Amino acid sequence: MCHKIKYMTKNSALVFKFLEVVVWIIFVGLCIETGALVVNFVYSLFNPLALKNLYNKLDLSDLYQRKQYLFFLFYGFILSISFLKAFLFYEVIKLIGKLDLQMPFSVFVSNQISQIRTLTFTIGLLSIIATRVVNNFSKKGFEVSQLNEYWTDGKAFILMSAVLFIIATIFKRGIELQSENDLTV
Repeated sequence: MCHKIKYMTKNSALVFKFLEVVVWIIFVGLCIETGALVVNFVYSLFNPLALKNLYNKLDLSDLYQRKQYLFFLFYGFILSISFLKAFLFYEVIKLIGKLDLQMPFSVFVSNQISQIRTLTFTIGLLSIIATRVVNNFSKKGFEVSQLNEYWTDGKAFILMSAVLFIIATIFKRGIELQSENDLTV
């Protein structure tokens, strides 16, 4: 039986190492995407002709010419959501890096899960708001449907934040039980 526990621990450690690599890859990809969006945004401020060839073939030149404040609003949504996603994965990297599988119920882990939950909820809420605003202006004749790819997963992020709320609550209770157990020993 002891052999099986060690085997499971090795498997868990291997899975966590694999997940850490995957999270790092996603984080780097999101950082590159966010950086490209920022560079394109700043460049387009100095050269509005570049608006036809933005990152990921995004063309906001018509929007910029018709209503500049909408261009800034929509690009603000894009940058905010992109930055928050990168920051979310940075927080996940911190969690995985400090997670001790032998004693997972720690204040740090609980706080990280709460932080990740808050970021996830914020991304979801901002995505839903952006979708509604863009759809509203799309009905008014603005060609902005290409923007929806930047915030298509708002409901998934809201659902994920609900799941993380449950996990955070379990971790807080686990810390309480662990503290009580330490006091009785």
